[in-house]
Amino acid sequence: MHRKEIEKDYLKKINELKKYDEAYFKKDSPIISDKDYDICKQKIIELEKKYKYLDHKDSPSQKVGYEASNKFKKVKHLKPMLSLSNAFEKEDMKVFLSKIGNFLNIKDLNIEFSSEPKIDGISATLIYEDGLLIRGLSRGDGVIGEDILQNLKTIENIPKKISGNNIPKILEIRGEIYIGKKDFETIKDNFANPRNAAGGSLRQKDPKETAKIPLKYFAYGFGVIQPMIFKTQSEFISKIKQWGFLTNPYNQVVKNLEEIEKQHKLIEEIRSTLDYDIDGLVYKVNNLELQSRLGSTSNSPRWATAYKFSSEKATTKILDIIIQVGRTGAITPVAKVEPVTVGGVVVSNATLHNEDEIKRKDIRIGDIITIQRAGDVIPQVVSVDKLKRNKNSIKYIFPEKCLCGSKTKKEISTSTNKEDAVRRCTRGYECSFTAREKLKHIVSKEAFNIEGLGKKVIDQFWDLKLIRIPSDIFKLNYRTIDKLEGWGPLSIKNLKNAIDKAKTISLNRFIYSIGIRHIGQENAKILSGFFKSVDKFSLLFSKTKRKELLSNLSDLDGIGSTQAQSIENFFLNIKNIEVVKSLIEVLKIEDFKNLNKKGKFSNKNLMFTGGFEKISRSEAKALAEDNGGKVLGTISKKLDMLVVGASKPTKRKIDKAKELKIKVIHEKDWYKLLNI
Repeated sequence: MHRKEIEKDYLKKINELKKYDEAYFKKDSPIISDKDYDICKQKIIELEKKYKYLDHKDSPSQKVGYEASNKFKKVKHLKPMLSLSNAFEKEDMKVFLSKIGNFLNIKDLNIEFSSEPKIDGISATLIYEDGLLIRGLSRGDGVIGEDILQNLKTIENIPKKISGNNIPKILEIRGEIYIGKKDFETIKDNFANPRNAAGGSLRQKDPKETAKIPLKYFAYGFGVIQPMIFKTQSEFISKIKQWGFLTNPYNQVVKNLEEIEKQHKLIEEIRSTLDYDIDGLVYKVNNLELQSRLGSTSNSPRWATAYKFSSEKATTKILDIIIQVGRTGAITPVAKVEPVTVGGVVVSNATLHNEDEIKRKDIRIGDIITIQRAGDVIPQVVSVDKLKRNKNSIKYIFPEKCLCGSKTKKEISTSTNKEDAVRRCTRGYECSFTAREKLKHIVSKEAFNIEGLGKKVIDQFWDLKLIRIPSDIFKLNYRTIDKLEGWGPLSIKNLKNAIDKAKTISLNRFIYSIGIRHIGQENAKILSGFFKSVDKFSLLFSKTKRKELLSNLSDLDGIGSTQAQSIENFFLNIKNIEVVKSLIEVLKIEDFKNLNKKGKFSNKNLMFTGGFEKISRSEAKALAEDNGGKVLGTISKKLDMLVVGASKPTKRKIDKAKELKIKVIHEKDWYKLLNI
């Protein structure tokens, strides 16, 4: 068969499967037997394995289980299910511990950590009222999940009712649903891997179908508990085990980096003997009061991390080196390698990071290299076997031009005065390669979070010239999409609903979404508190008003010269201004809302100087913000209060505050204000 015939046969099978899915999941009226349905799925997967160029968003290999049934109700989590930060080696864990120590202002960090194996399964949360299981949710996007209670009830060992002493009125148990390796052997012909099997089973519309799958679970954490009766994570684990919940037998409390390393190595050694897949260990600060003090960033708790196991390595050959352009214009070299399996995944690309990395390792086309893959990180080149290098090999010369043809440059950092390691195209949306990547960023989970509009769909719509700038997303021609292969009425309806929902967005997410370099989620939150509304943010379009606004940004704690310069550079580009203006016109951007207007520092501007004895400056800042205040970075008339720490405060700042008649309070009075 020729390639066109193979692709035609592949698409035919994809469309058949979609038709079967719609009949089964939407209309509750299956038109083929389960056996024939499974055969159809298997044929698609076999074609993809044989012909690597076959790829489709509706392939069973691309989906985690099945699409959500209309029968599943969307429910907001009582408390968001955040992601975990990752550590890959001892040095990463050392940094994690150091950050905790700095935040808590503990010099000799010897606090306890509760740990458990990180199972590669499906997260779910169980909510009990007065001991009775009343709700079960999938993780969803972390904020909103699907009500899959009836499916969760089919898991035999999940308690439907708990009894005992001192059971909280509301108890939210979080756990990981999985399928054991031995059990998976009996059903592996129907699923790509155990995780897909677990995910698909939990999203079956008929609980009787879910009950046929040998699902298991481990309880590992909690969301909301009222009243809170636990003081430590380990106490929580011990108690829920008494109440009938299954907990991992390898849960352990450790106290320092040496104990962490010892336990991590031990579990990694016995990893292959376990009946479930794990990719590392999760370490949590054991003391729940300290967990509360540490709090969370936008994405993850400060008090926990996932310490992944050693990188998987393999040897292969570089066939070519190509250039990719990122959303900030970063020029990234990528090695195209002979396909090789690394950690169970077939790898054909490996990142080379930047021009300096290629020079340092003297990486060339044709080289035999060692690549590694840690967790979900993109594979990277570790080393070159120069003894196997061809004598006619020539050095790789890094291109000085972007794929769009414009000259790239390495920027000079305003804070370090050093040249950046990364070359960049500075044309922004004027560069078609940068523009495409910016679109992928803007639809991502952390930005507009448009479900169904992933990277592959962006590429498809871009190639068809359906989108070029972000505002095009909200003006899509659905009639044109309806004519495309692989798009049916249901998928188009879901896409339209997701896009319509995304038209309303908070100011901080909007600022993060437009993709200004150096403006991450935390910076975007600080900026949204400064601008308050999109109207004031839009003043950045004016050159004269922008200068005034940027000078005021220096007042903000967390916004330095690097961020201010990056904002200036972004809005110096006329095309960027046009793109942002057109996006604002099609959106409803919500004004900044102070989450705690009634706090002790509501509508107050505070600043800190000097080190604190009991807590760190970071925690002091977090406490001020939690109580409705805004933390500034410089002394000005806008300041309402200067808080002076006991250790080495800056006299100049204190004198300036007194001169401007700003209230000055010392550390001990700060604690009294907050009753701590």
